[in-house]
Amino acid sequence: MRITNKMMTNNVLYNINNNKNSMSKLEQQYSTGKKIQRPSEDPIIAVRALKLRTNLTELNQYYEKNIPDALAWMDLTESSLSNINEILTKIHTYCVNGSNDTLTEEDRNSLAVNLSQLKDQIYQEGNTNYAGRYVFSGYKTDSSLVFSETTSDYNYTITENLSGTNLDVIQRSINSFELSSYNPDAPWDTSFDEKPNYITAHRMRLAYNNVKSLDEGQLKIEFAEQDADGNVILDDEGNKTYTEYGGIIESKLSTDEGAYTPPDGTAYFLADTGELILPEDVYQEFRDKADIKVTYEKNSFVKNDLKPEHYFDCVQTDLTSDDLEERTFTKQNQEIRYEVNFSQSMTINTQGSDSITHGIGRTIDDIIFAVNDVIEVEKKITEVKKMLESGNITEEQKSTLNQALEVLTTEKTLKDEVMQKTFGNALTEVKGQQNIINVAVADLGSRSARIQLTESRLSMEQVDFEDLLSKNEDADLVDTVIKLKSQETVYNSSLSAAAKIVKNSLLDFL
Repeated sequence: MRITNKMMTNNVLYNINNNKNSMSKLEQQYSTGKKIQRPSEDPIIAVRALKLRTNLTELNQYYEKNIPDALAWMDLTESSLSNINEILTKIHTYCVNGSNDTLTEEDRNSLAVNLSQLKDQIYQEGNTNYAGRYVFSGYKTDSSLVFSETTSDYNYTITENLSGTNLDVIQRSINSFELSSYNPDAPWDTSFDEKPNYITAHRMRLAYNNVKSLDEGQLKIEFAEQDADGNVILDDEGNKTYTEYGGIIESKLSTDEGAYTPPDGTAYFLADTGELILPEDVYQEFRDKADIKVTYEKNSFVKNDLKPEHYFDCVQTDLTSDDLEERTFTKQNQEIRYEVNFSQSMTINTQGSDSITHGIGRTIDDIIFAVNDVIEVEKKITEVKKMLESGNITEEQKSTLNQALEVLTTEKTLKDEVMQKTFGNALTEVKGQQNIINVAVADLGSRSARIQLTESRLSMEQVDFEDLLSKNEDADLVDTVIKLKSQETVYNSSLSAAAKIVKNSLLDFL
């Protein structure tokens, strides 16, 4: 085969160009620190790089955004629950002091005021929010757990699920003596036939006081059907079947005479205190019921009342709208879940209905009611003593007033006893609420610990992924420099060889 000069020149140029391309690639690796500049240079490295980058981006999302956000939410929730626990501890201390019979009038007044403030603070903790999102409201993060101000803009039809275990026994002093019954012009007409007495009553306490009476709204009591063993019967679709209570229910106020002594077969509904007072026979009918559904209406809420939609099935009617717009709320488990790892999500929220109950507020209401009862009778005693000390009274008036003072003193003794027992009963309620809080904190802490373990693992995985990505994409600079120097030598050698070949001309052959 004849080798021409043109062939030699083309080969020389081709080899020089190849050597220059190789040197250019090494120079790019050296200047960029990457093995390839475009996928076509090495498809395997390119595909692996895409997968690693995608995984690392997801991992960074979990590690740098989702987990810190979740932990911040949970830390704030735990802080709020811890504050509530501290408040409950203070309430427990006040209740211990309140059950002491050596308290003065000022001590009792101070206790009532402090307990009312602490109750408000408990429910204010329920309005804790994280970056504008309420942490105890489930999915409704734009809705506070409690009313921030007194309102009558909404009417709620509330369905509250109770059971026979929610029945309790309360103590009341009855036959209170009223000073209005004393007539100075005819003191002999003052009757002392009904002496103050101490009674116990069975009640079912609703979640709210000041609800609509029977005349204003609806009150319906339903029992879930049970078998002979007391188990709730479910239909083919797994639903409960309810039967409406057909007994007599009458509407009363707690201040009405005989409000806490209903006759057999009749339950009294005290709208102002939100209580169902049951005689013995009705109590026996209610006590073994596993599921009691009570439906009632309420349209006036004060500041720090818990919103019904977070706790019960209810229908909200907007009274400010012309068409009385209605919204139906169904109580359900509303877990806010965060993706914290590949195919792993965690619940970060604690619902208010699982931690902050109506019970503690209603118990404090009972205490304040009992304390106010004692305060009222003390005012009557003070008034009677002033009349006795006035000096311008007749013997008949004096005799009647002394009888009134004796009756009021007996009444005060009874109401003191009721108050002390109310404080004592509150101790159990406070401990029960603390147990609920402790369970919620423990559950929250266990979930937080799992997320922290996930965070620790992701931290190590992040290092591993970055190392794999570096090994896949990054050039070894030492090796690259050596190869670059070697390629420069090859390139220079090719130029030198080309110079020797190309310098020959036709004259050299003549």
